[in-house]
Amino acid sequence: MQAEFRPPRRRTRVREEYEAPLPISRSPGEKIDLRADLINQHVLVCDPDHIEKIYNQGYFGKGVLSRARPDHSLSDQWEQHEGFFLPVVSQSRYEELLRWAGTALSAQGLDEETVSQMLLQLSQPVEMEDVRREVAGGREGEEGEGRQPERGVRPPTKRLRSGSEVSPEPKRSCSLDKQELEPDTNSDPSSDKDLDSSPDPEPVSEPGSDCDPDPKRLVPGPGFVLVVSDLCEVGGGFREVRRTPFSLSEYLQLNLEEAFFLVYCLGCLSVFLHQEPLSIMELWRKFRSLRPDFISSYAAYHHFRSRGWVPKGGGAAKYGADLMLYRKGPPFYHASYSVVIERVDDVFRGSALRPFSWRSLAALSRITANVSKELMLCYIIYPAVLSEAELDSPECLSRLKVQEVIISRWVSSRERAEQDDI
Repeated sequence: MQAEFRPPRRRTRVREEYEAPLPISRSPGEKIDLRADLINQHVLVCDPDHIEKIYNQGYFGKGVLSRARPDHSLSDQWEQHEGFFLPVVSQSRYEELLRWAGTALSAQGLDEETVSQMLLQLSQPVEMEDVRREVAGGREGEEGEGRQPERGVRPPTKRLRSGSEVSPEPKRSCSLDKQELEPDTNSDPSSDKDLDSSPDPEPVSEPGSDCDPDPKRLVPGPGFVLVVSDLCEVGGGFREVRRTPFSLSEYLQLNLEEAFFLVYCLGCLSVFLHQEPLSIMELWRKFRSLRPDFISSYAAYHHFRSRGWVPKGGGAAKYGADLMLYRKGPPFYHASYSVVIERVDDVFRGSALRPFSWRSLAALSRITANVSKELMLCYIIYPAVLSEAELDSPECLSRLKVQEVIISRWVSSRERAEQDDI
């Protein structure tokens, strides 16, 4: 029976512009050289400019502190105060940030009295003259390094789902050896809170939550915030400029398939390990050692990307699938297909990556139909003569075949109604 392909469901509220399907150069002579680092078995992009290009052009990866787009900040509100753009936080939220910073300082072995003195000094109001002096000193340092000075504290433009403009935290280098970031890998990148909504946030709490923070995520850094009293809303209170207790580094996490596609297929990304770039062969073998089923998962990812889909992982926790396929990207359309990847040989035999019983397959099909998607089984067919030595190189991808099978649930009452209409 021929499969019936349904048109993708467009999102009702789209506040983004579509830039490009892939982060590649439109000029033949221009080369795009982006960088990522392999840290704790995760591929992280740390440079803000590289993050913006990789995510905006193809929607690769997700923010380690965000649901999808890496747009995390201490505050969603910014205000101009005596010539400076500063993030605005309430007094209660600032106190919560101080408690979080105190937890991090105590975890470093400092005694309680020292921590209290540091937090007290940190929470004192800062005069604007001191802010201007520190900003001027920072600009002189940048000029000494050959950088162009900036005028005041100006938040760089960063596009959000809501269409507003806010500023990320100050740029920092990508030295992450002491932070041991372990971002969540099982998350759906969609943004709307409906049938295709994102999962719960990562286990590590954000500032202001009731959960215990992870001190390893705190990175001391310069910065100022505008603290507004909780009474300001009723016409009283104060507005003071204070130092930020800490700064959170927002990075872009790529899964292994996305990283290898950018390196191997597009050639626009270099992955570093201990400050040394990895070759394609080294990266292939490293990813295979991290994920035994990497060859099959990457073959499926490469297949769908080359056909214009935007495959995103993280559907296993919500829908029991390996990939979710989007048209153009998650901000524009809901996922159309839930894909389960299977490895077979020439006669469709072999140990299943995810063995199904009839009951589990029927349950998966019903869940997929309830969220207005279609269930697709993607079979990666390995030739019988393909040896293990040949699998040690990405050249084996040219010998693999992909077969797609769409599974639909048969409903007896619906079928009888259609027959009666005929």
